[in-house]
Formats: sequence, C-alpha cells, structure tokens
Amino acid sequence: MPDLTITVDKAEVVSFAAAPTLAFKLRVANADPDEKIHTVVLRCQIQIEVTRRRYTALDQERLRDLFGEPERWGQTLRNLLWTNTSAVIPQFTGITSVDLQVPCSFDFSVATTKYFDGLADGDIPVCLMFSGTIFYADPAGALRVAPISWDKETRFRLPLKVWKAMMDAYYPNSAWLCLRRDVFDQLFQYKVRHGIPTWEQTIERILSEVEEAIAS
Repeated sequence: MPDLTITVDKAEVVSFAAAPTLAFKLRVANADPDEKIHTVVLRCQIQIEVTRRRYTALDQERLRDLFGEPERWGQTLRNLLWTNTSAVIPQFTGITSVDLQVPCSFDFSVATTKYFDGLADGDIPVCLMFSGTIFYADPAGALRVAPISWDKETRFRLPLKVWKAMMDAYYPNSAWLCLRRDVFDQLFQYKVRHGIPTWEQTIERILSEVEEAIAS
C-alpha cells in the first residue's frame, strides 16, 4: 500500500490567473520507489499557525482589530483557517512534483487578509493537512484504491513578501472593502449629491468632515 510523504519546496505567484493565486510547489514521494501510482486525488486544508512567529509592536498595533489588545493575546491567538483546496496528481513512480494552487482573497472582512496585511515582514507559518484517495497498482498489476492517512501534514514558512508581491501585481496601490448594500447605497447617494467624481475623494471628504466635527 502506498505511503506518501508530502513536503513544500516553495511558493510562487501564479501570473495572469482570474484572481490572486499562490502555487505551493509540492514534492510527493512514495515509500516504495517501485510502486506504480496511477492517480492521487489530493485534498488539503491550510491553517495559519499564528502562535509560531514573533510580532513587533507595529504588528500588534495593526492586528488589534483581529486579536484585540496585546495583553489578551495569550487567550485570543488561535490558528486561522486559511482555505481548503485540492489537486490531482497524475501517474508517477517514486517521486513527483505538483502545484497546489491557492486562490487568495483581498477582502478586508476576511480574517486571513487582515492577518497578512497587518504584518510588516517575516514569514507566515502554515500547516498543510492532507487527505484524499490514491489509485495504485498492486504487485499483480490490479488497480487498488487506498485513502491518504489522516496524519499526513507538513509545515511551511511562507515568505510574506510573496503574498505582498502577489497583491501588488493584481491590485496595485489598491485595497478591497466589502460593504452592506444599504451602506453602499448611502455612500453612493452622498457621492452623487455632492458631485464627487471618485470613491477615494468621497471617503476622504467624509473623513475630513468627521475630523472637523470631532475637533470643534
């Protein structure tokens, strides 16, 4: 029966995808180098292990919306579920490589986006937990099916600069903010009523009015 070891060699930005996407370069090795693997249907859950890195005072300030006051981080820091994704590994014997593609959101209502954007530099510690099905040939050549063991996982430190480079490539000097429809309608009516040409100028004007009201 196959016994697969899966590790991550590196992560790269996928160019020209429909949405920002990272590719984790997986190295897949079977314990029996002569056993023929027909196909692997690989599923993967990726979690961010937020307690496995250090945070500067600036990081703590920018992540306050996500984890609260730094004094409470002993209770509030918990692993973040990033995503669930999958890949199909074609026929191989011994060792092969495959790209595990991970679509990424730039929506600031999503916890993982807040986390990535809140960090200044360093690496993101992630844990990839695998499951799925292996189709392989037994010694007689007959097709067999086996599950991937539930304990198959690997850790990887994703360079933050890779994520930032991806978002800069897809959304240069931009950020996404998801609003309720009624709030958007109010903002739109304000923009039209005051004849403001852009959304940026609309937000800037509202902020300026609020600051003036606070100061008066």
